[in-house]
Amino acid sequence: MAKITSKNNNLLRDSRNKVSPKVYDILIDLVNEDREDLAEMALKIDYLIEYANSAIKGKDFSEALETIQRAEERLKMIKRANFDVSHLEYLIEGVKKKIRK
Repeated sequence: MAKITSKNNNLLRDSRNKVSPKVYDILIDLVNEDREDLAEMALKIDYLIEYANSAIKGKDFSEALETIQRAEERLKMIKRANFDVSHLEYLIEGVKKKIRK
């Protein structure tokens, strides 16, 4: 079967310019393994990370912590399917370091 790319997949086409190249690589891997549901979850995780960063900038640390916890729960689902999500883990850890408790 041919490799699925942004030319023949709506999810990849829509997210191509919205996410970083490393997150896009994760999406490509998930879609090519016929796990588009997990790819959508990875997009949600990326959004939650961005939202948590915005909350930190607004000094709303409790909202940022809650958001990161939701992102971690979703990340566990992708990890259970044995996909490499080390970059998303790295981003989450970076946000967690910024949160003041």
